[in-house]
Amino acid sequence: MARPLVYYAHPGHKYSHVNRYMARAAAAVDGVTFVDLYRDYPRFDIDVNVEQQRLMDHDVVLFQFPLFWYSTPSIIKEWEDLVLEHGFASGHDGDKLAGKRMMLAVSGAGPKDAYTHAGYQHYPIRTFLTPLEQTARLCKMHFPAPYVLYAALRAPEAGLVEPHIDGYRQLLEAIRDDRYDFDAAEKMDIVTFDNLPFRAKA
Repeated sequence: MARPLVYYAHPGHKYSHVNRYMARAAAAVDGVTFVDLYRDYPRFDIDVNVEQQRLMDHDVVLFQFPLFWYSTPSIIKEWEDLVLEHGFASGHDGDKLAGKRMMLAVSGAGPKDAYTHAGYQHYPIRTFLTPLEQTARLCKMHFPAPYVLYAALRAPEAGLVEPHIDGYRQLLEAIRDDRYDFDAAEKMDIVTFDNLPFRAKA
């Protein structure tokens, strides 16, 4: 069995349309270590030793967050700057995360067609995640396709909250049970609740 670690970051948690329910679902999955960064570090005083040990104790590291101003919530950047030290995660001897996987579970406010060259966001959603993808590469980690929800603000009225949360739960359970097809996911641009690449049960 794999050991998934979920880092959740949402500065407006109580106002969330989807992410707070995703977080609740993730925290309830057996075998998943769940960390709410804003709850655990309200003053941004990241405990580097604790976080580095968490990373070494897990196989898959998943960051769950809403896309804010085309980037992550600020605490994730603070976490990266402090935890992914030269000599630990990168650099000549920085190989502690080599071979592990970094995943993202991301929600965007705009509809899918907004995240195109012809849409008002002008770029695919994956483009805005490039810094995290390159961070994973620099740390010698694999970077499978992110789990994405478009039009998050309208998800409740569109009936998308429950299937998205159920897909998220299935994703985490499949990772834990070694049933998630990472090879297929690495060839995909994004994954959603209706195209998750699972391996057949033995």
